[in-house]
Amino acid sequence: MRRRVGRWAFLVMWHQLTGPGVGAQDLRHPPSAFVRQERSELVMTAITPSAGSGSTNVDEAEQTRLAAVARYEILDTPQDGSFDRIAALAARLLDMPIATVSIIDADRVWFKAVLGLDGVTQVGRDPGLCVSAIQHDGPAYVVPDAATDPRTRSNPLVQGEPGVRFYAAAPITTSDGHRLGTVNVLDTRPRELDASGVETLKDLAALVMDQLEARLSALVMLRHERSMREQAERDAATIEDFAGTLQRTLLPPALPRVPGLELACHYHAASLREVTGDFYDVFSLGDGRWGFFLGDVAGHGAPAAAVTSLIRYTLRTAALHEADPVVGLTELNTAMLMDSHSSQFCTVLFGIMTPGATGGFDLVLGGGGHPPAFWLHADAGRVEQVRPVGGMLVGALPDARFVTTRMHLAPGDTLLLYTDGLTEARPDGAFFGEDGLAAFLTGRTSTSANGLVRDLAELISGFEPGPTDDVALLAMTVDR
Repeated sequence: MRRRVGRWAFLVMWHQLTGPGVGAQDLRHPPSAFVRQERSELVMTAITPSAGSGSTNVDEAEQTRLAAVARYEILDTPQDGSFDRIAALAARLLDMPIATVSIIDADRVWFKAVLGLDGVTQVGRDPGLCVSAIQHDGPAYVVPDAATDPRTRSNPLVQGEPGVRFYAAAPITTSDGHRLGTVNVLDTRPRELDASGVETLKDLAALVMDQLEARLSALVMLRHERSMREQAERDAATIEDFAGTLQRTLLPPALPRVPGLELACHYHAASLREVTGDFYDVFSLGDGRWGFFLGDVAGHGAPAAAVTSLIRYTLRTAALHEADPVVGLTELNTAMLMDSHSSQFCTVLFGIMTPGATGGFDLVLGGGGHPPAFWLHADAGRVEQVRPVGGMLVGALPDARFVTTRMHLAPGDTLLLYTDGLTEARPDGAFFGEDGLAAFLTGRTSTSANGLVRDLAELISGFEPGPTDDVALLAMTVDR
C-alpha cells in the first residue's frame, strides 16, 4: 500500500534535501506563499564551479542547458494529462508514494507533473537531489538508503523525522545531450531499484522527452500554419507545401524493420491545402512484441492535427505498460474527453503482435468504431474481414466500450488496415465500399505487403473522381 506524505511536511523535507535556498522565516509561511516568492530572493547556487579556468566552462555549459530548457517553452504551462499519466506510471510501476516530472530552471525546480505532493508546483533549486541527478554522469541517479549514503546521511530529515530514505531519478535528455530535468520517485523507507526498475525510469524519462518534442513540434508547426495561411492568400502553392509538411510530421517518417514481417504503408491526400486526421504507426514494445495502430480523426485542419499528436503518444504510452488494447483505447477515450480545447472524436484499430510459438505472429486487435481490417489467407486463397464487434467511437462518450479479437497470421498471410476515405470513394459515381475492396483483394491473397500497397495506390490514383477524404493504408505480411 502506498504511503502519502503531507503537502506541508514534504515541502519542508524537500527544501531540507535540496539545500538552504529558503530560510527558516520562509518556512513559517504556507507553501502557496513560497511558490509565489520572487525568484530574485532565491539563492542561485545549484552549480558551484571551483575557482580557476574551469568556472567559465561550467557557466557556459549551464547557460547552454538553460537555453535548451527555454527552447521547449514548457515552464509555467498549465497542467497536462499526458505528463500527469507519466508521473502516475512511475509511481505505479515502481510502487512509490511520490513521483514527479521536474524541469530545472535557473533558480528553481518546477514540477510539470506531481503525484503525492498535492498543491506543490515548484521548489528552490539550491544544491539538492534533482540538480545532483542532472549532474550525475550515469543514466540514472539512485540513493537506495539515504541514512547510509554519504551524499545524504547527514541531512536532518534523514536522521530524524520524517525519515526520507530513498530517491531515484532519470534525466530528461534532449537528442543533443542537454538534461532539462528529471523523472523522480521518492519513498520514506530504504529501497532497492533493480536493473528493470532503472530501465523503467529511463523509459519514462524518454517518454517525457518524446512528449516535449511532440509538443514543440506542434507549437512550431501551428505557428507556421498561421503564418503560412496568411501567405496563402497571395501564393496558393505555399500553403500546399506547408500542409504536406505538417501532415508528414504527424506520420512516422519510416516504418521500423520487424524481424519476420514485411511492412508497407501509403498516404493519399485528398487535398494539398488541408491537413486531415488520418494516422498510423508501428513501434517496438521490447521482448519481440510490437504495437501498431491506424485510425481517422473527425475533422480537418490544425484541431485534427493536434488530436492526432495526442492519439499517437497516448497509445504508445499505454502500450508500454499494458498489453491489452482495450486499456489503451480506454485511456485514449479519457484523454480526448478531458481535452477542453477539442471536441473531436476518432476511429481506430489498435493491435499488439507477438511472434508465434510455431511461426507467424499472434495478434490482439482492439477496435474503436473503425472499419474492419482485411485478413488475406495466402494458403487458402481467401479474404476475411476482421472486425472487433461492438467497439465504439473513441472520444465521443465517457462510458464507451471497446473490444478485442485474436488471430494468428501464418507465414504468407497479410493484414490490411485502411481508413474510410478508400471505401467511401465513388469512382465513376458508384460507391466503392467494403465489398469493392474485398473483390479487389481476392485475387491478391499471395501478394506481399509492398506489392499490395502499390496496387492499392495505383487503384486510388485512378479513381475518377478521386477520393474526397484522405486515405491511409498499412499492410503487414508474415515472411514465408
